[in-house]
Amino acid sequence: MPTESHFLDIARVIQLAVAPVFLLTAIATIINVLIARLARAVDRRRILEENLPGYEGEGLVQATRELEMLGRRVTLVIWATALAVLSALMVCLLIGIAFMGAFVSTDLSRAVAILFITALAALTACLMIFLREISIAAISARQTTRPLVRPTKTG
Repeated sequence: MPTESHFLDIARVIQLAVAPVFLLTAIATIINVLIARLARAVDRRRILEENLPGYEGEGLVQATRELEMLGRRVTLVIWATALAVLSALMVCLLIGIAFMGAFVSTDLSRAVAILFITALAALTACLMIFLREISIAAISARQTTRPLVRPTKTG
């Protein structure tokens, strides 16, 4: 009978672990998006740095401004990624402690609650920083976009 009791405890823990696993999947998707944005910003920064000696006057000023903005964006994405990874680690610990609680006669519900709150706080901070990075990217796109020059009619 004790084996059956442990089996039911483990089955219950598995059921409870499903929600954090979905959260972990969502966090992994966010990390994927952040890494893609980081790669694009770094690539753009490299191109600008390579071409910087060729710019003069207003072009040099605009390229320098864009480099500064890209630097801020890269920093924000790195922070957001670190917070997303921290959140994912907290969720992993939460799942592990939940399973441990099934085998240990100690009440670990407080630890699970603290880990869940910490994971959500880190994820919230990650998303707020991500929103800031997106707004900087939008501002940068508006500032660097120039109207198209229409060709003049000849003849």
